[in-house]
Amino acid sequence: MNNTLQRIRDAFDDAGATGWLHAVDIDSGAEINAGADHAVVTASVHKLCLLLALHQQAEQGHLDLTQQVECAPDGRAAGPTGLAVMLDPVRISLRDAAYLMTALSDNAAAEVLLERVGLDAVNAATAHLGLTHTRAVHTFARMLATIREDAGPAGAPALADPHVIARLRALDPALTNRSTPRDMTRLLSTLWRDEACGPESCAAIRRLLGLQVWPHRMAAGFPFDDVHVAGKTGSLPTVRNEVGVIEYPDGGRYAIAVFTRAANPAATLPSVDAVIGTTARIAVDALRAGRSDARRETGKR
Repeated sequence: MNNTLQRIRDAFDDAGATGWLHAVDIDSGAEINAGADHAVVTASVHKLCLLLALHQQAEQGHLDLTQQVECAPDGRAAGPTGLAVMLDPVRISLRDAAYLMTALSDNAAAEVLLERVGLDAVNAATAHLGLTHTRAVHTFARMLATIREDAGPAGAPALADPHVIARLRALDPALTNRSTPRDMTRLLSTLWRDEACGPESCAAIRRLLGLQVWPHRMAAGFPFDDVHVAGKTGSLPTVRNEVGVIEYPDGGRYAIAVFTRAANPAATLPSVDAVIGTTARIAVDALRAGRSDARRETGKR
Protein backbone atom coordinates (compact mmCIF):
# COMPACT_ATOMS: atom_id res chain seq x y z
CA MET A 1 0.00 0.00 0.00
CA ASN A 2 2.88 2.38 0.76
CA ASN A 3 4.14 1.81 -2.79
CA THR A 4 0.70 2.74 -4.15
CA LEU A 5 0.65 6.00 -2.18
CA GLN A 6 4.17 6.85 -3.32
CA ARG A 7 3.23 6.24 -6.95
CA ILE A 8 0.23 8.55 -6.52
CA ARG A 9 2.37 11.28 -4.94
CA ASP A 10 5.02 10.91 -7.64
CA ALA A 11 2.38 11.22 -10.37
CA PHE A 12 1.04 14.46 -8.87
CA ASP A 13 4.59 15.81 -8.53
CA ASP A 14 5.46 14.93 -12.12
CA ALA A 15 2.33 16.75 -13.32
CA GLY A 16 3.21 19.89 -11.36
CA ALA A 17 0.22 19.63 -9.04
CA THR A 18 -0.72 19.01 -5.45
CA GLY A 19 -3.39 16.35 -5.20
CA TRP A 20 -5.72 14.69 -2.73
CA LEU A 21 -7.37 11.37 -3.48
CA HIS A 22 -9.71 8.86 -1.93
CA ALA A 23 -10.72 5.60 -3.56
CA VAL A 24 -13.00 2.94 -2.12
CA ASP A 25 -14.28 -0.44 -3.21
CA ILE A 26 -18.02 0.19 -2.95
CA ASP A 27 -18.75 -3.40 -1.94
CA SER A 28 -15.88 -4.36 0.34
CA GLY A 29 -15.03 -0.96 1.81
CA ALA A 30 -11.31 -1.34 1.07
CA GLU A 31 -9.78 2.08 0.50
CA ILE A 32 -6.82 4.08 -0.74
CA ASN A 33 -6.24 7.24 1.33
CA ALA A 34 -4.00 9.91 -0.16
CA GLY A 35 -5.27 12.97 1.71
CA ALA A 36 -8.86 11.76 1.96
CA ASP A 37 -9.81 14.16 4.76
CA HIS A 38 -8.19 17.30 3.38
CA ALA A 39 -10.62 20.19 2.88
CA VAL A 40 -10.93 20.94 -0.83
CA VAL A 41 -12.66 23.40 -3.13
CA THR A 42 -15.35 21.49 -4.99
CA ALA A 43 -16.04 23.93 -7.86
CA SER A 44 -18.52 22.25 -10.22
CA VAL A 45 -18.22 18.92 -8.41
CA HIS A 46 -20.77 20.45 -6.04
CA LYS A 47 -23.34 20.16 -8.83
CA LEU A 48 -23.56 16.51 -7.82
CA CYS A 49 -24.87 17.62 -4.42
CA LEU A 50 -27.43 19.84 -6.15
CA LEU A 51 -28.46 16.92 -8.36
CA LEU A 52 -29.06 14.80 -5.27
CA ALA A 53 -31.12 17.54 -3.61
CA LEU A 54 -33.16 18.00 -6.80
CA HIS A 55 -34.17 14.35 -6.84
CA GLN A 56 -34.90 14.30 -3.13
CA GLN A 57 -37.18 17.33 -3.56
CA ALA A 58 -38.96 15.56 -6.42
CA GLU A 59 -39.44 12.43 -4.32
CA GLN A 60 -40.96 14.52 -1.54
CA GLY A 61 -43.40 16.12 -3.97
CA HIS A 62 -41.92 19.62 -3.77
CA LEU A 63 -41.27 19.81 -7.51
CA ASP A 64 -41.98 18.01 -10.77
CA LEU A 65 -38.90 17.06 -12.79
CA THR A 66 -40.92 17.36 -16.03
CA GLN A 67 -41.90 20.98 -15.27
CA GLN A 68 -40.97 23.31 -18.12
CA VAL A 69 -39.11 26.50 -17.22
CA GLU A 70 -38.21 29.57 -19.24
CA CYS A 71 -34.58 30.67 -19.36
CA ALA A 72 -34.06 34.08 -20.93
CA PRO A 73 -30.62 34.96 -22.30
CA ASP A 74 -30.29 38.02 -20.08
CA GLY A 75 -28.94 37.24 -16.64
CA ARG A 76 -27.78 33.69 -17.33
CA ALA A 77 -24.78 32.51 -15.36
CA ALA A 78 -21.54 32.65 -17.33
CA GLY A 79 -19.85 29.54 -18.62
CA PRO A 80 -18.44 27.82 -21.70
CA THR A 81 -21.20 25.25 -22.27
CA GLY A 82 -24.93 24.69 -22.63
CA LEU A 83 -27.49 27.37 -21.79
CA ALA A 84 -24.69 29.65 -20.65
CA VAL A 85 -23.57 30.26 -24.25
CA MET A 86 -26.93 30.12 -26.03
CA LEU A 87 -28.23 33.38 -27.47
CA ASP A 88 -31.98 32.83 -27.56
CA PRO A 89 -34.69 32.15 -24.96
CA VAL A 90 -34.88 28.49 -24.00
CA ARG A 91 -37.76 26.44 -22.62
CA ILE A 92 -36.57 23.28 -20.88
CA SER A 93 -37.69 20.75 -18.28
CA LEU A 94 -35.98 20.56 -14.91
CA ARG A 95 -34.68 17.07 -15.64
CA ASP A 96 -33.20 18.16 -18.95
CA ALA A 97 -31.58 21.14 -17.23
CA ALA A 98 -30.12 18.57 -14.81
CA TYR A 99 -28.67 16.72 -17.81
CA LEU A 100 -26.98 19.89 -19.08
CA MET A 101 -25.67 20.70 -15.59
CA THR A 102 -24.23 17.23 -15.11
CA ALA A 103 -23.03 16.09 -18.52
CA LEU A 104 -21.79 19.49 -19.77
CA SER A 105 -21.29 21.24 -16.39
CA ASP A 106 -23.60 24.02 -17.59
CA ASN A 107 -23.55 26.84 -15.01
CA ALA A 108 -26.73 28.47 -16.30
CA ALA A 109 -28.63 25.19 -16.03
CA ALA A 110 -27.34 24.80 -12.48
CA GLU A 111 -28.70 28.23 -11.58
CA VAL A 112 -32.10 27.32 -13.02
CA LEU A 113 -32.20 24.34 -10.68
CA LEU A 114 -30.86 26.21 -7.68
CA GLU A 115 -33.65 28.77 -8.01
CA ARG A 116 -36.12 25.96 -7.37
CA VAL A 117 -34.14 23.84 -4.91
CA GLY A 118 -32.20 26.39 -2.84
CA LEU A 119 -28.89 26.10 -1.02
CA ASP A 120 -30.57 25.03 2.22
CA ALA A 121 -31.94 21.92 0.54
CA VAL A 122 -28.53 21.13 -0.97
CA ASN A 123 -26.91 21.33 2.46
CA ALA A 124 -29.71 19.32 4.03
CA ALA A 125 -29.21 16.58 1.45
CA THR A 126 -25.51 16.20 2.19
CA ALA A 127 -26.00 16.52 5.95
CA HIS A 128 -28.57 13.71 5.86
CA LEU A 129 -25.87 11.42 4.44
CA GLY A 130 -23.43 12.40 7.19
CA LEU A 131 -21.17 14.43 4.88
CA THR A 132 -20.12 16.73 7.69
CA HIS A 133 -17.31 18.39 5.75
CA THR A 134 -19.42 19.21 2.69
CA ARG A 135 -21.05 22.64 2.47
CA ALA A 136 -22.56 24.82 -0.25
CA VAL A 137 -21.76 28.41 0.70
CA HIS A 138 -23.03 30.17 -2.41
CA THR A 139 -24.48 29.62 -5.87
CA PHE A 140 -22.23 28.88 -8.83
CA ALA A 141 -22.98 32.32 -10.26
CA ARG A 142 -21.97 33.96 -6.99
CA MET A 143 -18.78 31.88 -6.87
CA LEU A 144 -17.81 33.15 -10.32
CA ALA A 145 -18.70 36.68 -9.24
CA THR A 146 -16.21 36.50 -6.36
CA ILE A 147 -13.47 35.62 -8.87
CA ARG A 148 -14.31 38.69 -10.95
CA GLU A 149 -14.34 40.86 -7.84
CA ASP A 150 -11.08 39.48 -6.48
CA ALA A 151 -9.32 39.66 -9.86
CA GLY A 152 -9.95 43.40 -9.94
CA PRO A 153 -10.19 45.79 -12.90
CA ALA A 154 -7.62 43.89 -14.97
CA GLY A 155 -10.14 41.07 -15.36
CA ALA A 156 -9.31 37.58 -16.58
CA PRO A 157 -5.68 38.36 -17.58
CA ALA A 158 -4.95 39.03 -13.90
CA LEU A 159 -5.60 35.35 -13.16
CA ALA A 160 -2.13 34.58 -14.53
CA ASP A 161 -0.65 36.49 -11.57
CA PRO A 162 0.14 34.22 -8.58
CA HIS A 163 -0.56 37.12 -6.21
CA VAL A 164 -4.08 37.44 -7.61
CA ILE A 165 -4.59 33.69 -7.47
CA ALA A 166 -3.62 33.74 -3.80
CA ARG A 167 -6.41 36.16 -2.91
CA LEU A 168 -9.26 34.43 -4.70
CA ARG A 169 -11.96 33.50 -2.20
CA ALA A 170 -13.17 30.83 -4.61
CA LEU A 171 -9.93 28.91 -3.99
CA ASP A 172 -10.17 28.94 -0.20
CA PRO A 173 -12.19 26.00 1.19
CA ALA A 174 -13.06 28.07 4.24
CA LEU A 175 -14.82 30.66 2.07
CA THR A 176 -16.43 28.72 -0.76
CA ASN A 177 -18.23 25.49 -1.62
CA ARG A 178 -16.20 22.71 -0.10
CA SER A 179 -15.90 19.04 0.77
CA THR A 180 -13.29 16.31 1.26
CA PRO A 181 -12.38 13.41 -1.03
CA ARG A 182 -13.79 10.99 1.56
CA ASP A 183 -17.14 12.79 1.72
CA MET A 184 -17.42 12.62 -2.05
CA THR A 185 -16.68 8.91 -2.30
CA ARG A 186 -19.23 8.32 0.45
CA LEU A 187 -21.82 10.23 -1.57
CA LEU A 188 -21.01 8.24 -4.69
CA SER A 189 -21.11 4.95 -2.81
CA THR A 190 -24.57 5.70 -1.43
CA LEU A 191 -25.78 6.52 -4.94
CA TRP A 192 -24.47 3.23 -6.32
CA ARG A 193 -26.01 1.30 -3.40
CA ASP A 194 -29.41 3.03 -3.81
CA GLU A 195 -29.12 4.61 -0.35
CA ALA A 196 -28.81 8.34 -1.09
CA CYS A 197 -32.45 8.51 -2.21
CA GLY A 198 -34.99 6.15 -3.78
CA PRO A 199 -33.74 3.49 -6.23
CA GLU A 200 -35.30 5.21 -9.25
CA SER A 201 -33.72 8.54 -8.34
CA CYS A 202 -30.33 6.94 -7.71
CA ALA A 203 -30.54 5.24 -11.10
CA ALA A 204 -31.42 8.56 -12.77
CA ILE A 205 -28.43 10.26 -11.15
CA ARG A 206 -26.10 7.43 -12.13
CA ARG A 207 -27.37 7.71 -15.71
CA LEU A 208 -26.55 11.42 -15.87
CA LEU A 209 -23.08 10.93 -14.41
CA GLY A 210 -22.49 8.28 -17.07
CA LEU A 211 -23.35 10.79 -19.80
CA GLN A 212 -20.60 13.25 -18.90
CA VAL A 213 -18.88 14.35 -22.10
CA TRP A 214 -15.38 15.07 -20.76
CA PRO A 215 -12.94 12.19 -21.44
CA HIS A 216 -9.69 13.99 -20.57
CA ARG A 217 -9.55 13.49 -16.79
CA MET A 218 -10.69 10.38 -14.94
CA ALA A 219 -11.88 8.51 -18.02
CA ALA A 220 -8.42 8.90 -19.59
CA GLY A 221 -7.08 6.43 -17.06
CA PHE A 222 -9.51 3.69 -18.14
CA PRO A 223 -9.41 3.41 -21.97
CA PHE A 224 -11.31 0.14 -22.16
CA ASP A 225 -14.59 -0.53 -23.95
CA ASP A 226 -15.84 -2.80 -21.18
CA VAL A 227 -15.02 -0.46 -18.26
CA HIS A 228 -17.66 2.15 -17.50
CA VAL A 229 -16.72 5.55 -16.08
CA ALA A 230 -19.34 7.88 -14.60
CA GLY A 231 -18.24 11.18 -13.10
CA LYS A 232 -18.46 14.90 -12.47
CA THR A 233 -15.67 17.36 -13.07
CA GLY A 234 -14.95 20.70 -11.44
CA SER A 235 -12.63 23.50 -12.59
CA LEU A 236 -11.45 26.90 -11.38
CA PRO A 237 -8.17 28.77 -11.83
CA THR A 238 -5.43 26.26 -10.82
CA VAL A 239 -8.14 23.77 -9.71
CA ARG A 240 -8.99 20.60 -11.62
CA ASN A 241 -11.17 17.97 -9.96
CA GLU A 242 -13.20 14.91 -10.75
CA VAL A 243 -15.22 12.44 -8.73
CA GLY A 244 -16.66 9.29 -10.21
CA VAL A 245 -17.30 5.58 -10.18
CA ILE A 246 -15.40 3.00 -12.22
CA GLU A 247 -17.29 -0.21 -13.01
CA TYR A 248 -15.57 -3.35 -14.33
CA PRO A 249 -17.27 -6.21 -16.18
CA ASP A 250 -16.53 -8.60 -13.30
CA GLY A 251 -18.78 -6.53 -11.02
CA GLY A 252 -16.07 -4.52 -9.32
CA ARG A 253 -17.09 -0.91 -8.69
CA TYR A 254 -14.91 1.78 -7.21
CA ALA A 255 -15.74 5.31 -6.07
CA ILE A 256 -12.91 7.77 -6.67
CA ALA A 257 -12.45 11.43 -5.77
CA VAL A 258 -9.44 13.36 -7.05
CA PHE A 259 -8.88 17.06 -6.29
CA THR A 260 -5.86 19.01 -7.56
CA ARG A 261 -4.19 22.41 -7.38
CA ALA A 262 -1.66 23.28 -10.08
CA ALA A 263 1.43 25.37 -9.47
CA ASN A 264 1.07 26.85 -12.96
CA PRO A 265 -1.91 29.24 -13.36
CA ALA A 266 -2.28 28.48 -17.09
CA ALA A 267 -5.84 27.75 -18.16
CA THR A 268 -4.76 24.71 -20.21
CA LEU A 269 -2.61 22.08 -18.49
CA PRO A 270 -3.12 18.67 -20.12
CA SER A 271 -0.67 17.02 -17.73
CA VAL A 272 -2.78 17.97 -14.70
CA ASP A 273 -6.00 16.88 -16.40
CA ALA A 274 -4.37 13.55 -17.25
CA VAL A 275 -2.96 12.94 -13.77
CA ILE A 276 -6.52 12.65 -12.44
CA GLY A 277 -6.97 9.57 -14.61
CA THR A 278 -3.46 8.31 -13.89
CA THR A 279 -3.84 8.44 -10.11
CA ALA A 280 -7.37 7.05 -10.22
CA ARG A 281 -6.06 4.08 -12.23
CA ILE A 282 -3.21 3.50 -9.76
CA ALA A 283 -5.71 3.46 -6.90
CA VAL A 284 -8.21 1.19 -8.64
CA ASP A 285 -5.49 -1.25 -9.71
CA ALA A 286 -4.37 -1.49 -6.08
CA LEU A 287 -7.93 -2.09 -4.88
CA ARG A 288 -8.48 -4.74 -7.53
CA ALA A 289 -5.22 -6.47 -6.62
CA GLY A 290 -6.35 -6.51 -3.00
CA ARG A 291 -9.69 -7.97 -4.03
CA SER A 292 -7.94 -10.76 -5.98
CA ASP A 293 -5.66 -11.51 -3.02
CA ALA A 294 -8.69 -11.73 -0.72
CA ARG A 295 -10.39 -14.17 -3.09
CA ARG A 296 -7.31 -16.37 -3.20
CA GLU A 297 -7.09 -16.37 0.58
CA THR A 298 -10.76 -17.28 0.84
CA GLY A 299 -10.19 -20.13 -1.62
CA LYS A 300 -7.34 -21.50 0.45
CA ARG A 301 -9.57 -21.71 3.48
